[in-house]
Amino acid sequence: MSPGQIVILNGAPRSGKSSIVAAIQESFDGVWMNLGVDTFKECATPEKYSPGIGLRPGGECPDLEPIVAMMYRAMYASIAAHSRFGLNVAVDVGHHDGYSQPLGILPSCARLLDGLPALFVGVRCPVDVIMARRMAARIEGGTPYVVGNEDEPVPAPVRRWQTAVHQPGIYDLDVDTSILTPQQCAAEISRRLANGPPPEALRSIANLDAD
Repeated sequence: MSPGQIVILNGAPRSGKSSIVAAIQESFDGVWMNLGVDTFKECATPEKYSPGIGLRPGGECPDLEPIVAMMYRAMYASIAAHSRFGLNVAVDVGHHDGYSQPLGILPSCARLLDGLPALFVGVRCPVDVIMARRMAARIEGGTPYVVGNEDEPVPAPVRRWQTAVHQPGIYDLDVDTSILTPQQCAAEISRRLANGPPPEALRSIANLDAD
């Protein structure tokens, strides 16, 4: 059995990752499972350990950080298992190292996908667009996103996300959701998978702290 393709979308909250996952599931051939931060945070994580792998940068919950590291590695082990059974997987995540202790989560997760076809995609979005989406979500659905004010148009948590989430910034492909629709981003991913070269980003990341 050939392993299923893995596409990991990494970016800040409200950058459009979930919409791209939905576009992939709708337009790509084959079975595409959605195994990412939204699925695990909303459906699998006990409330007392929330936000789980959605924990934002800033070292706000040091007691939770070791559990978050375990959750991330378990999620990636599940992603690997699905791929080995021939199922394709789309993953939305917001990786960062903005914890109170050095956990090395991304490299250790990358090693769990060794030998599997995994494309690592950076989902970029300017902070002004992020803020507009946060405000719209709060107004339309009552979602309790942190939003700005006159004194602080871009709140500190949002700035930390923008700075931390794209470190080390090694990707097989970058997409900008302020320019491209989710469907266009999915089409870019499809072209990259079809035309190569073979993905190497996660292999490089896996070696970052191998020593």
